[in-house]
Amino acid sequence: MKKAVIFDMDGLMIDSERVTYNEYVKKLEQLGHYDFTEELYRNCLGKNKQGICQVFIDHYGEDFPMKEVWDDVHIWIDESLRQHVPKKKGLDELLQYLKSHNYKTIVATSSGRERVDEILKNAQLTQYFDDSICGDEVTHGKPNPEIFLTACHKLGVQPEEVVVLEDSEAGIQAAYDGHIDVICVPDMKYPEEKYVQMITKIVKSLDDVIDYLEVQ
Repeated sequence: MKKAVIFDMDGLMIDSERVTYNEYVKKLEQLGHYDFTEELYRNCLGKNKQGICQVFIDHYGEDFPMKEVWDDVHIWIDESLRQHVPKKKGLDELLQYLKSHNYKTIVATSSGRERVDEILKNAQLTQYFDDSICGDEVTHGKPNPEIFLTACHKLGVQPEEVVVLEDSEAGIQAAYDGHIDVICVPDMKYPEEKYVQMITKIVKSLDDVIDYLEVQ
Protein backbone atom coordinates (compact mmCIF):
# COMPACT_ATOMS: atom_id res chain seq x y z
CA MET A 1 0.00 0.00 0.00
CA LYS A 2 1.24 3.45 -0.88
CA LYS A 3 1.62 5.87 2.02
CA ALA A 4 3.15 8.91 0.32
CA VAL A 5 3.28 10.84 -2.93
CA ILE A 6 6.28 12.84 -4.15
CA PHE A 7 5.48 15.70 -6.52
CA ASP A 8 7.76 17.33 -9.03
CA MET A 9 6.79 20.99 -9.50
CA ASP A 10 7.53 22.60 -12.89
CA GLY A 11 5.65 20.97 -15.72
CA LEU A 12 3.90 18.64 -13.29
CA MET A 13 1.98 20.81 -10.84
CA ILE A 14 2.67 24.18 -12.43
CA ASP A 15 2.21 24.84 -16.14
CA SER A 16 5.47 26.78 -16.20
CA GLU A 17 7.49 25.09 -18.92
CA ARG A 18 5.73 26.95 -21.74
CA VAL A 19 6.21 30.25 -19.91
CA THR A 20 9.90 29.46 -19.40
CA TYR A 21 10.47 28.46 -23.01
CA ASN A 22 8.86 31.66 -24.31
CA GLU A 23 11.03 33.81 -22.01
CA TYR A 24 14.20 32.04 -23.21
CA VAL A 25 13.17 32.64 -26.82
CA LYS A 26 12.65 36.35 -26.09
CA LYS A 27 16.04 36.74 -24.41
CA LEU A 28 17.95 34.77 -27.01
CA GLU A 29 16.39 36.76 -29.83
CA GLN A 30 17.64 39.91 -28.08
CA LEU A 31 21.12 38.39 -28.34
CA GLY A 32 20.67 37.51 -32.02
CA HIS A 33 19.98 33.81 -31.58
CA TYR A 34 16.85 32.66 -33.41
CA ASP A 35 17.42 28.91 -33.22
CA PHE A 36 16.23 28.09 -29.69
CA THR A 37 13.70 25.42 -30.57
CA GLU A 38 11.32 23.45 -28.37
CA GLU A 39 13.43 20.39 -29.13
CA LEU A 40 16.50 22.08 -27.68
CA TYR A 41 14.55 23.31 -24.66
CA ARG A 42 13.30 19.80 -23.93
CA ASN A 43 16.89 18.86 -23.12
CA CYS A 44 16.64 21.21 -20.13
CA LEU A 45 13.53 19.67 -18.63
CA GLY A 46 13.95 18.11 -15.20
CA LYS A 47 17.54 19.28 -14.78
CA ASN A 48 18.98 21.53 -12.09
CA LYS A 49 20.63 24.88 -12.84
CA GLN A 50 24.01 23.34 -13.64
CA GLY A 51 22.49 20.85 -16.05
CA ILE A 52 20.39 23.49 -17.80
CA CYS A 53 23.36 25.84 -18.20
CA GLN A 54 25.37 23.01 -19.72
CA VAL A 55 22.72 22.53 -22.43
CA PHE A 56 23.19 26.16 -23.51
CA ILE A 57 26.99 26.03 -23.34
CA ASP A 58 27.09 22.81 -25.34
CA HIS A 59 24.93 24.41 -28.04
CA TYR A 60 26.19 28.01 -28.11
CA GLY A 61 29.79 27.65 -26.88
CA GLU A 62 31.85 28.53 -23.83
CA ASP A 63 31.60 32.29 -24.44
CA PHE A 64 27.79 32.27 -24.24
CA PRO A 65 26.60 34.88 -21.65
CA MET A 66 24.89 32.25 -19.51
CA LYS A 67 24.68 34.31 -16.32
CA GLU A 68 22.97 37.21 -18.12
CA VAL A 69 20.52 34.89 -19.85
CA TRP A 70 19.73 32.93 -16.70
CA ASP A 71 19.27 36.04 -14.54
CA ASP A 72 17.07 37.93 -17.00
CA VAL A 73 14.89 34.96 -17.91
CA HIS A 74 14.26 33.99 -14.32
CA ILE A 75 13.44 37.55 -13.31
CA TRP A 76 10.83 37.62 -16.10
CA ILE A 77 9.45 34.20 -15.14
CA ASP A 78 9.18 35.17 -11.48
CA GLU A 79 7.36 38.36 -12.41
CA SER A 80 4.90 36.36 -14.51
CA LEU A 81 4.30 33.75 -11.80
CA ARG A 82 3.85 36.46 -9.17
CA GLN A 83 0.87 37.70 -11.13
CA HIS A 84 -0.56 34.26 -11.91
CA VAL A 85 0.48 30.67 -11.19
CA PRO A 86 -1.01 28.40 -13.89
CA LYS A 87 -1.86 25.08 -12.22
CA LYS A 88 -2.07 21.86 -14.19
CA LYS A 89 -5.39 20.11 -14.75
CA GLY A 90 -6.48 17.91 -11.86
CA LEU A 91 -3.96 19.22 -9.33
CA ASP A 92 -6.48 20.60 -6.85
CA GLU A 93 -8.64 17.48 -7.03
CA LEU A 94 -5.67 15.18 -6.44
CA LEU A 95 -4.31 17.20 -3.52
CA GLN A 96 -7.71 17.31 -1.84
CA TYR A 97 -8.03 13.54 -2.29
CA LEU A 98 -4.58 12.91 -0.78
CA LYS A 99 -5.27 15.14 2.19
CA SER A 100 -8.64 13.53 2.91
CA HIS A 101 -7.11 10.04 2.67
CA ASN A 102 -4.13 10.83 4.93
CA TYR A 103 -1.34 10.39 2.39
CA LYS A 104 1.99 12.03 3.18
CA THR A 105 3.03 14.52 0.49
CA ILE A 106 6.22 16.30 -0.44
CA VAL A 107 7.49 18.46 -3.30
CA ALA A 108 10.86 17.35 -4.72
CA THR A 109 12.00 19.77 -7.40
CA SER A 110 15.14 20.94 -9.15
CA SER A 111 14.11 24.56 -8.53
CA GLY A 112 15.66 26.60 -5.72
CA ARG A 113 14.13 27.10 -2.28
CA GLU A 114 13.14 30.76 -2.61
CA ARG A 115 11.34 30.17 -5.90
CA VAL A 116 9.57 27.05 -4.67
CA ASP A 117 8.25 28.68 -1.51
CA GLU A 118 6.97 31.68 -3.42
CA ILE A 119 5.22 29.63 -6.10
CA LEU A 120 3.55 27.29 -3.60
CA LYS A 121 2.38 30.28 -1.59
CA ASN A 122 1.08 32.21 -4.61
CA ALA A 123 -0.71 29.11 -5.89
CA GLN A 124 -2.23 28.50 -2.43
CA LEU A 125 -0.74 25.00 -2.31
CA THR A 126 1.45 25.16 0.79
CA GLN A 127 -1.18 23.67 3.10
CA TYR A 128 -1.35 20.47 1.05
CA PHE A 129 2.28 19.45 1.56
CA ASP A 130 4.04 18.00 4.58
CA ASP A 131 7.45 19.11 3.35
CA SER A 132 9.55 20.04 0.33
CA ILE A 133 13.09 19.54 -0.90
CA CYS A 134 14.75 21.67 -3.55
CA GLY A 135 17.53 21.38 -6.08
CA ASP A 136 19.88 23.59 -4.06
CA GLU A 137 19.52 21.30 -1.04
CA VAL A 138 20.98 18.13 -2.56
CA THR A 139 24.45 17.31 -3.83
CA HIS A 140 23.34 15.58 -7.01
CA GLY A 141 20.32 16.71 -9.03
CA LYS A 142 18.04 14.62 -11.19
CA PRO A 143 18.56 12.16 -12.89
CA ASN A 144 20.40 11.11 -9.73
CA PRO A 145 17.89 9.60 -7.26
CA GLU A 146 19.24 11.56 -4.26
CA ILE A 147 16.40 14.08 -4.13
CA PHE A 148 13.69 11.40 -4.10
CA LEU A 149 15.48 9.20 -1.57
CA THR A 150 15.96 12.25 0.66
CA ALA A 151 12.25 13.00 0.27
CA CYS A 152 11.43 9.47 1.47
CA HIS A 153 13.69 9.97 4.47
CA LYS A 154 12.04 13.29 5.30
CA LEU A 155 8.60 11.68 5.24
CA GLY A 156 9.73 8.63 7.19
CA VAL A 157 8.67 6.14 4.51
CA GLN A 158 10.39 3.44 2.47
CA PRO A 159 10.78 3.79 -1.33
CA GLU A 160 8.33 0.92 -1.94
CA GLU A 161 5.66 2.86 -0.01
CA VAL A 162 5.92 5.87 -2.30
CA VAL A 163 4.89 6.94 -5.79
CA VAL A 164 6.64 9.77 -7.62
CA LEU A 165 4.72 12.04 -10.00
CA GLU A 166 6.92 13.34 -12.82
CA ASP A 167 6.79 14.78 -16.31
CA SER A 168 10.48 14.75 -17.27
CA GLU A 169 12.80 11.97 -18.37
CA ALA A 170 15.40 13.07 -15.83
CA GLY A 171 12.83 12.69 -13.08
CA ILE A 172 11.68 9.31 -14.37
CA GLN A 173 15.28 8.08 -14.38
CA ALA A 174 15.82 9.39 -10.84
CA ALA A 175 12.74 7.59 -9.50
CA TYR A 176 13.60 4.37 -11.33
CA ASP A 177 17.18 4.34 -10.02
CA GLY A 178 15.82 4.99 -6.53
CA HIS A 179 13.53 1.94 -6.88
CA ILE A 180 10.42 4.11 -6.50
CA ASP A 181 7.28 3.67 -8.60
CA VAL A 182 6.79 6.63 -10.94
CA ILE A 183 3.70 7.93 -12.71
CA CYS A 184 4.35 10.16 -15.69
CA VAL A 185 2.07 13.03 -16.67
CA PRO A 186 3.71 14.21 -19.92
CA ASP A 187 4.05 17.95 -20.44
CA MET A 188 5.97 19.39 -23.41
CA LYS A 189 7.67 16.09 -24.18
CA TYR A 190 6.34 12.54 -24.25
CA PRO A 191 9.04 10.25 -22.81
CA GLU A 192 11.18 8.22 -25.17
CA GLU A 193 10.72 4.45 -25.19
CA LYS A 194 13.75 3.91 -22.94
CA TYR A 195 11.99 5.88 -20.20
CA VAL A 196 8.54 4.46 -20.89
CA GLN A 197 9.96 1.09 -19.79
CA MET A 198 10.82 2.63 -16.40
CA ILE A 199 7.36 4.07 -15.78
CA THR A 200 4.70 2.44 -13.62
CA LYS A 201 1.88 4.26 -15.39
CA ILE A 202 1.37 7.12 -17.85
CA VAL A 203 -1.70 9.31 -17.35
CA LYS A 204 -3.19 12.29 -19.16
CA SER A 205 -3.73 14.48 -16.12
CA LEU A 206 -3.16 14.53 -12.37
CA ASP A 207 -6.71 13.60 -11.43
CA ASP A 208 -6.11 10.25 -13.17
CA VAL A 209 -3.62 9.43 -10.38
CA ILE A 210 -6.56 8.93 -8.03
CA ASP A 211 -7.65 5.84 -9.98
CA TYR A 212 -4.16 4.36 -9.55
CA LEU A 213 -4.15 4.97 -5.80
CA GLU A 214 -7.64 3.51 -5.36
CA VAL A 215 -6.39 0.03 -6.32
CA GLN A 216 -3.12 0.07 -4.38
